[in-house]
Amino acid sequence: MSRRGWRVEFSTAAALLLAACVSVRSRPAEGPLDEAQAYLHTWAAGDFAALRSRVTEPPASFEAQHQRFQGELRILSSRFELGRIERQEESAEASFRAIHLLQGLGEWEVDGTLRLVRRQGRWWVRWTPAVLHPEARDGSRFSRTRTRPERAALLDGRGQPLTHEGEVITIGVEPRRIQNLTAVSSALQSKLGVDPVRIQKALSAPGVAPERFLPLIDVRPERYQQVRPALAPVPGIFFRRKNARLSPAEGFAAHALGRVGEVTAELLPQLGPAYQPGDTVGLSGLELAYEPQLAGSPSGEVRLTLPSGKVRVLHRFTGSPGVPLHTTLLPEVQSAAEAALEGLAQPAALVAVDPRTGAILAVASRPLEQPLNRAFTGRYPPGSTFKAITAEAVLATGLGPDARVSCPPEVRVGGKRFRNFEGESFGDTSLRLAFAHSCNTAFVMMADALPADALGAAARRFGFGVSYPSGLPSPGASFPPPRNEAEQAAAALGQGRVLVTPLHMASVAAAAAAGRWRAPYLLTELAGGPSASLATGTRAPLHALMRAAVIEGTGKAAAGIAGLVGKTGTAEFGNVLPLPTHAWFIGSREGIGFAVLVEGGGVGGRVAVPIAARFASALSPAPLERSPVTAVTR
Repeated sequence: MSRRGWRVEFSTAAALLLAACVSVRSRPAEGPLDEAQAYLHTWAAGDFAALRSRVTEPPASFEAQHQRFQGELRILSSRFELGRIERQEESAEASFRAIHLLQGLGEWEVDGTLRLVRRQGRWWVRWTPAVLHPEARDGSRFSRTRTRPERAALLDGRGQPLTHEGEVITIGVEPRRIQNLTAVSSALQSKLGVDPVRIQKALSAPGVAPERFLPLIDVRPERYQQVRPALAPVPGIFFRRKNARLSPAEGFAAHALGRVGEVTAELLPQLGPAYQPGDTVGLSGLELAYEPQLAGSPSGEVRLTLPSGKVRVLHRFTGSPGVPLHTTLLPEVQSAAEAALEGLAQPAALVAVDPRTGAILAVASRPLEQPLNRAFTGRYPPGSTFKAITAEAVLATGLGPDARVSCPPEVRVGGKRFRNFEGESFGDTSLRLAFAHSCNTAFVMMADALPADALGAAARRFGFGVSYPSGLPSPGASFPPPRNEAEQAAAALGQGRVLVTPLHMASVAAAAAAGRWRAPYLLTELAGGPSASLATGTRAPLHALMRAAVIEGTGKAAAGIAGLVGKTGTAEFGNVLPLPTHAWFIGSREGIGFAVLVEGGGVGGRVAVPIAARFASALSPAPLERSPVTAVTR
């Protein structure tokens, strides 16, 4: 009689519930098949005391042998498949397959046999260590080995490693030594930016042992020397030295590349059974997102030591090496981005993109201590940087840079008032000067005169509303269809419901330079994503407008940088008057498109332009030519 495929499963989380079910089923089964099923069900539940009640003449060490078997091999769960039953008058044999899940290694399958005997009107299992494994005998011991492969490298856009091995200091806590959690959290937050909520979550995660060191953050030796005097006196904070993967410099593409360190208690359940405490894993960024690829899989053996001392290998786990991850970052461009943000106190982001391909050449977010990757996931109104898109829509109607437009101090559209920055007015002027000086009223009136959906179509040509894989999570850019004339006017100025990421605005700058929008990507394997051409004949005049913004308009603080073109932006946000503003600049130089955002930074021309100038001036000739709101944006 074949019953292959009958399964019972048990996991640690369900132990109590299943154990309760097992106690009901511990009554005598009617036949050998029923008894075999009940025995395997009880074994899967991990209730070894109940398992004993189904065994005839169990040894005194019955439970202990099962516990050693489970503990020595780190078995997380077991499930069973019952096979054939061969029955005689008073005895029977049942074949079965055990699938044991070994923490950090994977599944180990064992084909075994249950020998059953009928006594006193019921069926029992006649148990020996061979039930655990056919080769086991009294006095045998199980053991295992495990070796993890070397972690694969993150590579730059030229295929060279972005990281190297070096010494770091892990700063963490030992829960039982903490006397004042508030003092610990305050010290780690003030000196290293560690969120107190993260500390609390780490301490309350399942499996945290009071006496075990709980890692929180890795720092380089120079940073450790700075913070140690303030942290060392706080009871509960401890330090450990270790070798780790290091980027070329402190903070180098930190949010994009991510960190590597000892797996945390909170992360371990997310990574799954292939991992175990003490493993080195990616903790953020690409290191975490591509953990299985970079880490590979461990190799190992299940061993049985016989009473004679002879060791037999029962099973081998064949591991696999990690596979390098090819990024598109160029170290010299990334270093220029890091240097441009050096010393900035406010949250900020800078992203650079290759206009020819969409490859991301640099990505930097500040502050380094905060886990938020503003460059990829921060969503902001683009403010007047969106005028590059509005201008493209206007140019697509046939107007040129010298077309005459009006720039009054304020206009009303749909009952809402829109005015210029600091009350400026240029009267009758050219489109070029209206763009250069970021005249809101001129662009509101031009947008109002556009054909229906012309502005939305221009936004789509620049990738708004397009979903694309960039290598790390990023929501892209959204341009909800305006519901009325007032929303249309606000949208033309990059306000209202328009939202973007710094990453996407870098792709907008790249599109203005190349005449074609290409989805930005951080990994070479993602090349060839969505793209769209700008309207015919708009590339050259748009370039002229963006050059005028730098040499004589709101971006003239960077006028001395040859070849730089761009557009400033001052984007209002919030609900409390006067509304705070984000500072923006998007532009291109030397075949690189880029975007700068300073969150809550103020005026784009005063705050973002100097940062852009520092970045652009560091670029060598590239091998790449290779509710109703009163809008005041600039």
